[in-house]
Amino acid sequence: MTENTLSRKKIQNGWAMYDWANSVYNLVIGTAIFPIFYGAVTAQKNAEGVITGHKVMFFGSQYENTELLSYCIAFALACVCVLVPLFSGVADYFGRKKTFMQIYCYLGAAASASLYFFDINHLELSMVSVILASVGFWCSYAMYNSFLPIVATEEEQDKLSAKGFSLGYAGSVILLLGNLIAIMVFKMSPRWSFVSVAIWWAGFAQITFSRLHEERKHSQINAGIFSQGFRELLGVLKELKHTKQLKSYLLAFFVFSMGIQTIMQMASFFGEKEIQLKSDQLIIAILLVQLIAIPGAYVFSFGSRRLGNIPMLQLALLIWAAICYFAFAFVNDVVTFFIAASLIGFIMGGTQSLARSTYSKLIPGRKDTASFFSFYDVTEKVGLIIGLISFGFIEGKFSMRYSILALIVFFLVGFVLMFFVPKNKQEG
Repeated sequence: MTENTLSRKKIQNGWAMYDWANSVYNLVIGTAIFPIFYGAVTAQKNAEGVITGHKVMFFGSQYENTELLSYCIAFALACVCVLVPLFSGVADYFGRKKTFMQIYCYLGAAASASLYFFDINHLELSMVSVILASVGFWCSYAMYNSFLPIVATEEEQDKLSAKGFSLGYAGSVILLLGNLIAIMVFKMSPRWSFVSVAIWWAGFAQITFSRLHEERKHSQINAGIFSQGFRELLGVLKELKHTKQLKSYLLAFFVFSMGIQTIMQMASFFGEKEIQLKSDQLIIAILLVQLIAIPGAYVFSFGSRRLGNIPMLQLALLIWAAICYFAFAFVNDVVTFFIAASLIGFIMGGTQSLARSTYSKLIPGRKDTASFFSFYDVTEKVGLIIGLISFGFIEGKFSMRYSILALIVFFLVGFVLMFFVPKNKQEG
């Protein structure tokens, strides 16, 4: 192996380590400990300690606790949809992708630590921490994704993307287990787990930041810096008009992301409210999802080399739709919930990894990757906003079970749209 190859592998491993660093936010705060903590502190109980409701007051209005959380996350994602395009073009213009990635990383880590002070009596202020942590996570992730076509060749991208997600699943499980042992055995307050996320995230990110390189371009800062960022994006938009393959894929991705990301955000609440799982059962299910996602990422990476990326993604979407129906019609106890969790874990690992690497392969050339990936991330976040609002609205009107059923539409429409993605970049 040559010195250049060794250097490239070191950079690729450093890139993948950011998944290890920041995925702890997604699991500990987004999926596991914070949702359980939030559900506990926002639940109403009678004199015997039995839960009688899940209503909260927010700026004078009453909401279901999960309904409010879904709206706040949707608001955070709306902020992401503004910030990512705004600063991605600027990052490309000045060659400062890593700098912006660092800023967002530290914002998210600091906001995660501030969740230690979460107070139901000051819910409006407490939800600011939830929103800022989400903004930091998703914006830094957008910059991180934009490095994929820079650090890896097209042939390497499926495997490296799978490696990143696998490291993320493994690292987040390690920190979650550490926090669970500290909470259950040493009686640590769950609030300290949010601080541990901040330390892990910002700490391990230093490996990534030390290995990724900036390609400094323009250095002059002037009053038109943000308009320059938007001009970069307009250039991407013009290029999209002539790249039917990329444009068609983004449309399909937009639709099926509504379903995937919503399930990932709200699945633990389904187990808590619809199945009445105990906290330990819910944690075991979450760990199962993360562990099964690791082989799922590699199986789909292998399948893409045999069948192609688009057919494998279509297969995944059909499985997602089947899981939604299974959850609606048959998940009524612990056993069936664990079966659904296992299926979600496997298909989640494969879909997330392959969706990212597929888009990376479709980007024309290797320039302005932050601007191109801002479209990818904004597409995903707008889809999630629509998914979360739809989920919360249907739950408020009917029940969470019907919210799950409605997600089938997103997967089936996404499946059909994938047929319109040309097989090569020259078509259309």
